[in-house]
Amino acid sequence: MKTLRNEKGFALAFVLILAAIALAMTLGMLSMVSRGSYVSGQQKRYRTAVEAGRGGVESMLQLIKSRGIAAGYMTVSNQASLDAKLGTPTTAWIALDNAITIDPDTPATYDMRVDLGSTYRVYSKIVDTVEGNSAASDELLKTGVVNTSSGEVVVVGIPYLYTIEVLSQSRTNATERSKFTLLYQY
Repeated sequence: MKTLRNEKGFALAFVLILAAIALAMTLGMLSMVSRGSYVSGQQKRYRTAVEAGRGGVESMLQLIKSRGIAAGYMTVSNQASLDAKLGTPTTAWIALDNAITIDPDTPATYDMRVDLGSTYRVYSKIVDTVEGNSAASDELLKTGVVNTSSGEVVVVGIPYLYTIEVLSQSRTNATERSKFTLLYQY
């Protein structure tokens, strides 16, 4: 009976249990901090790739506005293909690539490339061209029963609608990338 009530060594066991709990909590905190910095770094790299992609979008829109005349910082992979994509609807394209995938290693899969510094490279291509409404109907314009000064509706011409794919990718790490798909009216 005396050995059951003996409290020798109880303090040691209690301290060991508390030390194990403190160690587990410390390891948990270190794990959360290291995972947080990893996620933060990934978000930073993704945001940088998105900003590079936005720059590539602006470059592609500038190329469309200039009707295929590339600025000095742009590299057009096939000028004849780009001209055909800018001026004809997709249904009239013969042997032109309109897949949404862009392979940076194959120049035939993109229309334009832009190098943004030494870090990022942006690839873009037109994957679909649709003719918009070219103008209002000539038969009814200013010749109908409606007074031309009061309620005439003038239709704004939309020559083309372009679907554009943009891929921005780091030149040193291929996993740092972003992709955009946009519809542009010009």
